[in-house]
Amino acid sequence: MEIKTIKASDTWQIRHEVMWPDQPFEFVKLEEDDLGFHFGVFEGDKLVSIVSCFIEGKEMQFRKLATLEEYQGKGIASYLLKHILEFAKSKDLKKVWCNARSNKKAFYEKFGMKDTFRNFVKAGQEFSAMEVVF
Repeated sequence: MEIKTIKASDTWQIRHEVMWPDQPFEFVKLEEDDLGFHFGVFEGDKLVSIVSCFIEGKEMQFRKLATLEEYQGKGIASYLLKHILEFAKSKDLKKVWCNARSNKKAFYEKFGMKDTFRNFVKAGQEFSAMEVVF
């Protein structure tokens, strides 16, 4: 298992397949993708997990953390989340946050992230903003 920096376009297939399979492919592309840092976990030559990070001031938002279904439950997303938290610390950022699907909040809590109770619904999915402050 190896984490590499990837291009935004490398994230789109997994974003679509895992997060929004019922939406058009264009739905998973973000306007700000070209401004972000994108990381992928590889098993051999196969990209199996992705995340995109966007820094503004002393904060970083990560978006679209996704792992291919057949690779879920193996600690890959945890490995990737630890990596980006260390990445944020190396950039001397003060806060990392995300909009977590409500049914995934417990996963993020394992990494010290707290629910801010800023909730919303997008395309039928419930989300809650979660953050960790360093």
